[in-house]
Amino acid sequence: MQTAKPVRLDKRERARLEARSKVFKALGHPTRLFMVETLRQGERCVCELTEMVGADVSTVSRHLAALESAGVVQSDKRGVQVFYRLRMGCVAGFMECVDGSLAQAAREQMKIATSRSGR
Repeated sequence: MQTAKPVRLDKRERARLEARSKVFKALGHPTRLFMVETLRQGERCVCELTEMVGADVSTVSRHLAALESAGVVQSDKRGVQVFYRLRMGCVAGFMECVDGSLAQAAREQMKIATSRSGR
């Protein structure tokens, strides 16, 4: 059985990891996660997202700009309105994976707490 050759952190590998890090950083805010979940259901204009989030347009636009810069969402300007849609569909699967792991951890904690209180 051969072992895998170790990968070195060279310029190319660093650039790849920095791009990945940018995506994780863009997803690292509850409002942005809400927007991504909303956009999984279909495109929305900034005005709709602003109302749904309950923040001002400039705040929502900054969040969307961070998501777009990381390649998570894509915008389309139509007249005076800007519509956003999910560009990185795999984010949905990742979020489901995270939710599943968190639910499992909660079940395990509940089981531990229940077993301790039943002594």
